[in-house]
Amino acid sequence: MNAMAFGTLRDSHVTLSHGGGGKAMADLIETVFFPAFGPGSGEDQARLTADALCEPGARLALTTDSFVVTPLEFPGGDIGKLAVCGTVNDLAVGGARPLWLSAAFIIEEGCEIALLQRVVASMAREAALAGVRIVTGDTKVVGRGSADGVFVTTSGVGVIPAGRDLVAARIRPGDVVLVNGVLGDHGAAILAARGDLALSTDLVSDCQGLGHLMEAVLAAAPGTRAARDATRGGLAAALNEMALAAGCGIEIREDALPLRPEVRGVCEILGLDPLYLANEGTLVLFVPEAEAEAALCAMRSRPEGQGAAIIGRAVAASEGGAHTARVQMVTSFGGRRIVDRLVGEQLPRIC
Repeated sequence: MNAMAFGTLRDSHVTLSHGGGGKAMADLIETVFFPAFGPGSGEDQARLTADALCEPGARLALTTDSFVVTPLEFPGGDIGKLAVCGTVNDLAVGGARPLWLSAAFIIEEGCEIALLQRVVASMAREAALAGVRIVTGDTKVVGRGSADGVFVTTSGVGVIPAGRDLVAARIRPGDVVLVNGVLGDHGAAILAARGDLALSTDLVSDCQGLGHLMEAVLAAAPGTRAARDATRGGLAAALNEMALAAGCGIEIREDALPLRPEVRGVCEILGLDPLYLANEGTLVLFVPEAEAEAALCAMRSRPEGQGAAIIGRAVAASEGGAHTARVQMVTSFGGRRIVDRLVGEQLPRIC
């Protein structure tokens, strides 16, 4: 990195001039972003090397994601932490070891500089925890009303070691389904933080990086078939995607699902289903039955997996009921319920 002096920004809010390519933009970048991410090389691209790339059979993994959330800061995180964790987790659940991130910011005119600094500092902290470097980025400023404070887009590059092949198509009937912790905390915390529904709760988002957890699981259960992070659409969406790719069914047990009483309460009040609430630090994992206990113990050995649980199994496509039902839940009363994908947004009941 160059030994560059960081700029001095006197403005308290972002203006259109901060996106104009002149001194104001340079001051914004040097005051807000350089202290957190470093000044870089001054070139228009990051130039990267890693020993892991030289390992025979190693493959690169690339992912990208855009992040929008209201409010920008919420109990347990903010849009910056969300962006880093989301991208790291997308790499990790594919068996990749995350190495590098890029970060692009769409900033609305009028955004507080102090808020932007907190978001960027949060990204730097989370990247350090995950063992990744934010190596390149971009900023754009749009007019007031054209964005919701800050939008962040991150891309991530990781390396998949030789011999790892985590894909949902490898799931087989009899495989065991695990999650690393409680479900629905993020979605419920965001609903409460928005303040639209007059909810009072101590819930915090589960937003966390899962790279170190996945490494521990793969060391203990090398036969792991596949994993997904249960973000938008919640556990239900992740399970349906994996069942479709595998061509098999999935059966989960309602009494095995790890849910906080507060999340159950929010869902009961609003008429929501916790299976569809977003998570930002929760993954669903499929392992052969012989490795299930090893995977569970590995999860519970990590802070990110203290609440890990076995919640079900993969079954033959026609097992347990209707041939068209990819995912089913055995209810607490012993019945069966189809867990389908949402058609659109999950909305609270209104009457």
